[in-house]
Amino acid sequence: MDLFDAQLAQSLSHKPLADRMRPVSIDDIVGQEHLLGPGAVLRTLIEKDQLRSLIFWGPPGTGKTTIAATIAYTTGAVFKMISAVNTGVKEAREIITLARDELKFRSRRTILFVDEIHRFNKSQQDAFLPSVEDGTIILIGATTENPSFEVNSALLSRSHVFVLNGHTRESLQAIVDRALADVDRGLGSQNLSLSQPVRELLIEYANGDARALLNIFELASFLVSESGEVTKEILDKAVLHKALRYDKGGEEHYNVISAFIKSMRNSDANAALYWLARMIEAGESPLFIARRMVVFASEDVGLADAAALPLAVAVFAAVDSIGMPEGRIPLAHGVVYLARAPKNNTAYRGIEAALSDAKEFGNLPVPLHLRNAVTSLMKEIGYGTGYQYAHNFEEKKTDMECLPQELKDRRYLES
Repeated sequence: MDLFDAQLAQSLSHKPLADRMRPVSIDDIVGQEHLLGPGAVLRTLIEKDQLRSLIFWGPPGTGKTTIAATIAYTTGAVFKMISAVNTGVKEAREIITLARDELKFRSRRTILFVDEIHRFNKSQQDAFLPSVEDGTIILIGATTENPSFEVNSALLSRSHVFVLNGHTRESLQAIVDRALADVDRGLGSQNLSLSQPVRELLIEYANGDARALLNIFELASFLVSESGEVTKEILDKAVLHKALRYDKGGEEHYNVISAFIKSMRNSDANAALYWLARMIEAGESPLFIARRMVVFASEDVGLADAAALPLAVAVFAAVDSIGMPEGRIPLAHGVVYLARAPKNNTAYRGIEAALSDAKEFGNLPVPLHLRNAVTSLMKEIGYGTGYQYAHNFEEKKTDMECLPQELKDRRYLES
């Protein structure tokens, strides 16, 4: 081993296994075949070097950072990475200035990878727009939240959005095998062994997250005896916090949110609090939960309690303002209130019935007496004729028909 190899080995030894095993080429990436497989759209854009700014949306540990770095390596671009958790717009602007010089004097583009871009507010995200538009940088934003809600619409319209899926059991199995076999970057020099049931348990604990898988596996490797066998007992010790089974893009996500809504609808505040806790503990977006509560306040509580909707909106604003973990408190406040509130879905059923008629009958003409006669011609052909001004009547209500003739006497509300 020469001096360079020794220095490289030394530098790798201090990095976490998940970082050491990070792929450096497209072909090394495990999973995301719908984006990176032969002929897939993202792979084609990379190979043809025809990228514009991108948004990667997906759960943790699915390769967002890895793919961004691989794009830079493949296209020969400068790669700069910041995290919205601990970096401000000031640092981003400094990188953009350097990127402008890199493009001007060396004809090299810069990929600016912004991890957790949703944590920048909309005005902070605006700071990227000019340099994205003029091509100074290729922005790659990574988010675990729905970009439709969390990313500035102007930035979103200038970017391709790619959805990354949680790793399958097969792809996680491949990552385990690679870590076991790789002597230079992985755990190959330790001669580790683990039975298939222990492999399955490791994959179960990872819950679709490759980074979590390698972190657990690395910690377990420190605990093995001289035999080198990773047992179930060792694996259990390595799992300091077993992630709850809750894939935000999968079936369990919908199962839990369904249980949450139906518990509130059934006025079971205890169950609703439990399902709220499950979502919080599993890392669900608190703003997603709050949005569902706003919908529930109108759909299920509705006319039975006029205070429910403004309270739910206030919960959303509070969570958006203070963030987590304190945001759990107004969430719980809102959940208990909504669960205990009386229920009335009259308005919800009414709009559903009205929408059904709107779709079935199409663009029925507005009755002439309800139309504004803003020109003399309109008056001549009858616009506004027969209109009755409700305020001129004692009960502030007339017998004037306000529906199209085809829907005369239709009633969408029970009372």
